[in-house]
Amino acid sequence: MNTPDLVRPSRAAIAAATVTVVLWASAFVGIRAAAPHFSPGSLALGRLLAGAVTLLIFLLVSRQGLPPRAAWPGIVVSGVIWFGVYMVALNWGEQLVDAGTAAMLVNVGPAVMALLAGWLLKEGFPPRLLAGIAVSFAGTIVVGFSMSRGGQASILGVVLCLVAAVTYAAGVVAQKPALKHATALQATTFGCVIGAVACLPFAGQLVADISEAPLTATLNVVYLGVFPTAIAFTTWAYALARTTAGKMGATTYAVPAVVVVMSWLILSEVPGWLTLAGGALCLAGVAVSRSHPKTSSPSPVVSR
Repeated sequence: MNTPDLVRPSRAAIAAATVTVVLWASAFVGIRAAAPHFSPGSLALGRLLAGAVTLLIFLLVSRQGLPPRAAWPGIVVSGVIWFGVYMVALNWGEQLVDAGTAAMLVNVGPAVMALLAGWLLKEGFPPRLLAGIAVSFAGTIVVGFSMSRGGQASILGVVLCLVAAVTYAAGVVAQKPALKHATALQATTFGCVIGAVACLPFAGQLVADISEAPLTATLNVVYLGVFPTAIAFTTWAYALARTTAGKMGATTYAVPAVVVVMSWLILSEVPGWLTLAGGALCLAGVAVSRSHPKTSSPSPVVSR
């Protein structure tokens, strides 16, 4: 499927991106709620299995079949590092930091995405990109300091969330070329299946966790698989196929704000002011990295 990048995404693409933002925001809260009952690896595997089953049903109903051969390299890479490594790192990180802080740190991803595009796609490294990365890095230091409280656990949580940000960015860069050949549903379905296969070493732990976890926690894992994974990753891919990776990354700027509201309402969990300031600095750096300098129009020549 060849879908050119559009200067202005369609209303359908904007709606799809909005669905993604809301459902991904709910995932940060859901992961935090499931953390006491599931280990990072078993939570990732359970989520991916629920998502893969849902997506395979959608794929069979729509009769889309296997993606073309040209799409598989991007699907495999995104499946391993985005669906697999990203979810394990994020789950582990959210055992150590609150949902809002995790969302802020993961949203360094768009700046990393721009770096990877500059390197792999030969788009160069504009000064604003480098400045934005420096600002975001300063923000992560502030967040890490605010969360550390003299111990190592929260620092590890910050590092894990940054690993999640990098793998998220790399996954998007890998998935974008695949969407020139495969549909959003094909790319998402087989990326999710590959991620689940990569997480199979955690199968024993998943069985043990399900046997001990309350039913509500297990249903939460199913929710994470059906909505923030099967639906949200598909709507993301749909919108990504119709615009650039940079513009799609910009839509995730809203995720931390939505997460903070949801975690306050559902978990009674709000980051401290210093953490919020560091997170805002992270997002400001991302915004700077994606901004464009204003071009000054030439002064009009006045006839005398």
